[in-house]
Amino acid sequence: MSSSAAHVVVLGAGHAGGSLVALLRQYGFEGAITLVGDEPIAPYQRPPLSKAWLKGEADADSLALKPLEFYAENQIDFRPGVAAVKLKRADKVVELSDGSTLSYDILVIATGMRPNKLPVAGAELDGVLSLRTAADAEQLKAHLKPGAHLAIIGGGYIGLEVAASARALGAEATVIERESRILARSACEALSTFFADYHRARGVTFELGAGVDSLTGDGGKVTGVKLADGRTIPADVVLVGVGGKPNDELAADAGLETARGVVVDLEARTSDPAIFAIGDVSHRPMPHYDRMFGPESVPSALEQAKQAAAAITGRPAPTPEVPWNWSDQYDLKLQIAGLPFDADKILVRGDPATAKFAIFHLKGDLIQSVEAVNAPPEYMMGRQLIGNRKPVNLDKLADPSISMKEVAA
Repeated sequence: MSSSAAHVVVLGAGHAGGSLVALLRQYGFEGAITLVGDEPIAPYQRPPLSKAWLKGEADADSLALKPLEFYAENQIDFRPGVAAVKLKRADKVVELSDGSTLSYDILVIATGMRPNKLPVAGAELDGVLSLRTAADAEQLKAHLKPGAHLAIIGGGYIGLEVAASARALGAEATVIERESRILARSACEALSTFFADYHRARGVTFELGAGVDSLTGDGGKVTGVKLADGRTIPADVVLVGVGGKPNDELAADAGLETARGVVVDLEARTSDPAIFAIGDVSHRPMPHYDRMFGPESVPSALEQAKQAAAAITGRPAPTPEVPWNWSDQYDLKLQIAGLPFDADKILVRGDPATAKFAIFHLKGDLIQSVEAVNAPPEYMMGRQLIGNRKPVNLDKLADPSISMKEVAA
């Protein structure tokens, strides 16, 4: 089918969907494009929600991927405030929540994830929040003021970023984590210890190895978190950050292959050749690691948007990128490249006490991933070495007086 005749329908106006429609026009796609989003605003950057938005340094306009006029100017039919409710693959039709239907030639599912709910009594009380959207961030922001008590359930990166923002705004913050350390599912022990110490030094309290029994309330509003050991942590607001679930039900109900997300290939194409899936909703190949995975990150969403846009417009596929991510907390910039699959050793370069160091996860003399704190050269060269699979000299890597360029030589 010629691109001038095709109609591309994109379900989901997050970072993945918003980037894809812009790339399609950039790559010369001339057909019709419809972008459907369940939020009332145009696609925007989500990472600043836990930082700049909470601190009043960003809003919907400053975080928008493109100005609202961009969509009309580029003949993109943007439909905010509406969601897809049924996919009829045989008819190539999508039913929407406003009762309308859309016919497509090519469909892209970019419906993202939703936060997991806390399965305990009191989870529905006012003041129990999650952080996924701008509306969530606005609600949370209203609570973060001097003297307020914030309880964060879940010691992942978003929870820690919010704790840092809360302290900057003068609020008290307690992080409650059921594992014995924070970042247990996403970072090595050395990094967990560093971040826990850094937060404690800035007034954050941690309850580790702590189960949540229930949330307590008064007059319908949350007042505390009751732990499994019987203690109650007082709270004016509770942020639940215990992971998320891909919004893949639409795909699964339509018979597409799913496995914690919609299964796709290196073109971001699903088991139906007319349907793609990109972003957090997808379960995708990781060529550098010879396996499937679902990295929940903006860089992954952008890479898949490029993959799908290239496949739809007949351009060469982008070179597989080394996965990467980042987290900003206080004056710390953590940059992560790669994934620590199959690593058999960990090497720390630099001194964590200086808040400038990098942790390398190695498989023999190959770098699988690097976690770099305020250490851009280690991050950049580490990412390059993960991509080109060049062996490194471990003695040189362990010595911060030897430049990363020499390590890679």
